[in-house]
Amino acid sequence: MVIAIIIIILTALVSTLAFVIIKSIISPKKLEAIPKLIKQGKTIQAIKIGKQVIAKDPKNWLAHYYLGKAYIKDNRQELAVIEYKTVDENALFGQSIQELPFRKEYAQLLLQYNQQNEALKNFLLLTKLDPRTADNYYQVGRIYEQQNRYDLALGFMQKCVMLDKKNAKAHAEIGLMLYRTKQFNEAKKEIDISLKLSPETYSSYYYLGKILKDAKDIPGALKSFEKAQRDQDVKQKAIIEHGSCYMIVNRYDNAAVDFQRAIELDKTNSIPETLYARYFLGICYEKARKIDKAIEQWTEIYKRNKSFRDVSAKLSEYKDLQANDYLKDYLTCSNEEFPLICKNAVMKGLGLQVLSCDLKKWGCQLTGLNKGDESWMSVRKQVTLIRFYRDPEAVDEQQIHETLDQMKSQNSVKGYMFSSSGFNTAAKRYAENRPVELVEKTKLEALLSKAGDK
Repeated sequence: MVIAIIIIILTALVSTLAFVIIKSIISPKKLEAIPKLIKQGKTIQAIKIGKQVIAKDPKNWLAHYYLGKAYIKDNRQELAVIEYKTVDENALFGQSIQELPFRKEYAQLLLQYNQQNEALKNFLLLTKLDPRTADNYYQVGRIYEQQNRYDLALGFMQKCVMLDKKNAKAHAEIGLMLYRTKQFNEAKKEIDISLKLSPETYSSYYYLGKILKDAKDIPGALKSFEKAQRDQDVKQKAIIEHGSCYMIVNRYDNAAVDFQRAIELDKTNSIPETLYARYFLGICYEKARKIDKAIEQWTEIYKRNKSFRDVSAKLSEYKDLQANDYLKDYLTCSNEEFPLICKNAVMKGLGLQVLSCDLKKWGCQLTGLNKGDESWMSVRKQVTLIRFYRDPEAVDEQQIHETLDQMKSQNSVKGYMFSSSGFNTAAKRYAENRPVELVEKTKLEALLSKAGDK
């Protein structure tokens, strides 16, 4: 009996030992298969094996690393970041996972997934682990530059060119930063070096375009941004800048074409620059009175980033359009229809007899007389001047000066200025105690409704 028990115990021990040995042999073999499967493009199988190993051994950091690699190959970067982060926080780097290649992969992955601060930490570590590689300093400089920390960015870029004097992109970056700090001669030298080193490094033209744009050389900037579009890394940004040049010279139709192109380049709708393309496209639509289309772009931005620029304020500004058709017509109608709306508002809303009605680039200007005043038929007529603004920008003080000058030349006793976008502080202050009334959107809506309902 005792012998039988001993045999049973020994059998159990042998079975357990055999299971452990087999598992220890099979598991590494499974892991070894993952890199081969990734190389062969069999990412689904690689991911499946990686998950199986982790399910049995959650602390197998090499399996997490390989699974992350498989996710990258499968264009599932958001899942790859999770696996790499697990490795970063837990693994002891050594023979199975080499820290240097891991950091390079992880840093690039974080850049792609727009985790700038985490990417910066890893590139800074790389400057310590691999101090002779110029690209590590270049990447740190790029991130600092994007964070507007130009003093730090410049130092790392200069270290990059010390290690790699022929790095055209780094010279271009240095040129742009020197320009921003008003070191114009040095900036131009660096850009010239960049283009001389590599005329086909088209990203250098992007930086040249930025410099020319700031210098108000719009034709030169447009040409540079056109060349820069040949570089896939800066293509979207170059198109956006190209469009912004058209905006500067008020060619909003051309600008809108560029911004639409930039948006279409982002197939995943995840690149940060796409938000800028949508924002500026919205401005172009706003300028063209296509308010519904502008709202579409700003709504897309708001879904991703509620604090982006003044998008929240713009959406709030135009929310009344859905409830007030009169205001919507005022803001979105054609230049042919707009004077008719303004004339109707003056006649029915203010009760004035219209003497003149002229379309202006900022809106419409009218003159009128009080119908109930017998003096309107007299020789010495006292005219009321009325201006309607529908520009998206608040009316400034200069417009108040112009209105008062017009009133004086026409012997006007009263002036009205209606604006759908309000008036800035300087304008309001200057209009105080002067014979011109500033009328903001709420009262404008009421006037349009009153005129429309009659």
